[in-house]
Amino acid sequence: MSIFGLPPFGGTLRVGALGIACALLAACGSTVSEAPPTAALSAEQPISPDQPANVIGTGSTRVAMILPLGASGNAALAAQALRNAAELAMEESGGADLQIIVKDDGGNSQGAQGAAQQAADEGARAIIGPLFAHTVAAAGQVARSRSLPLVGFSTDTNVATQGVYLLSFLPETDVERVVRYAAAHGKRSFIALLPENAYGSVVEAAFREAVPAAGGRIVGIERYATDKPNYADAARRLAAAAQAADAVFLPDAADVVPQLAQALTAAGVDLKRMQLMGTGLWDDPKMAASPSLAGGIYAAPDPNGYRAFAQRYRARYGREPVRTAALAHDAVSLMAAIVKSQGPGGISDQAIQSPAGFSGVDGIFRFKSDGTNQRGLAIMQVQPGGARVLEPAPRSFSAGAGL
Repeated sequence: MSIFGLPPFGGTLRVGALGIACALLAACGSTVSEAPPTAALSAEQPISPDQPANVIGTGSTRVAMILPLGASGNAALAAQALRNAAELAMEESGGADLQIIVKDDGGNSQGAQGAAQQAADEGARAIIGPLFAHTVAAAGQVARSRSLPLVGFSTDTNVATQGVYLLSFLPETDVERVVRYAAAHGKRSFIALLPENAYGSVVEAAFREAVPAAGGRIVGIERYATDKPNYADAARRLAAAAQAADAVFLPDAADVVPQLAQALTAAGVDLKRMQLMGTGLWDDPKMAASPSLAGGIYAAPDPNGYRAFAQRYRARYGREPVRTAALAHDAVSLMAAIVKSQGPGGISDQAIQSPAGFSGVDGIFRFKSDGTNQRGLAIMQVQPGGARVLEPAPRSFSAGAGL
């Protein structure tokens, strides 16, 4: 496991993260020649058992973490897992002079705004969280007015901006990576069959930008309704364009993609001569059950990093983490590394936007000045026995690293 270094700084679970991405969507920078430095783990330093429940760590540098602990249903369960992961990161931080103050926003904008204001008044140097787009937006307004960097977990890039960073998995990164890989391996003409929802709109915009940037051309795009799906009609509308295509993009979940492939085949599209492509929603063992999808490719983190994190989490808490828990671990590790290398005053936009990036649970990542992120993803290939790594994730943001 790598701890972040600022000069000095996983299957169905991935589906869960991108499922949250679909639900929450309401609506490459400079390169360097070296990999982000990493440091070995020190021995665990358990949190004192008599600490208040809303405090993690005993350091003097305060960072707030805003989570929907008081919300209903799955949001509260996810929030508790994020808090646990933050605690685990502190135990693994090697004695950073850091204290995480956990605040509950109740899952609503007013709560997020109030929590951010409290954090600023209490001397927080930065804010981690919240989880949802509307709560990140509300907390971000306060954070920017008080010049506090915020690292949130929403997948909605509409709420990202200078000083308000998103650490989540962004669909745009998946699209860019898989399109660039396909183009680098000779694919030039692309078609897409997309869901008529917010996620479909995001990946369509990314697809329209990524294909020409990679030297390809889009010869056809069709969309299908998700409330009463009629894949056959959309497939028939796309069939003519498919004759001139050598790659087809199907960015939907594992229970839908086989039906899309079947509809295209029934419409006369020869999928055997085309490269099937998807997003991280394909990172699901169910994809292996459909022979027609074998050979399809998608972008996702190398699974080994998350497996190691999940194993440590299970050993500590006796249960499986939610997929987004890794983001909380990385956000706390990031803050701890900055404080250790640069002191409390080092937590700044400049430090967070380090072009060398950081190495976390799911590989390398870095933040752009607009608040979005860039991740180093692997290219995975669907196989009958389960997905395999077709091209490893890059280990640095150097030129030619496969990003």
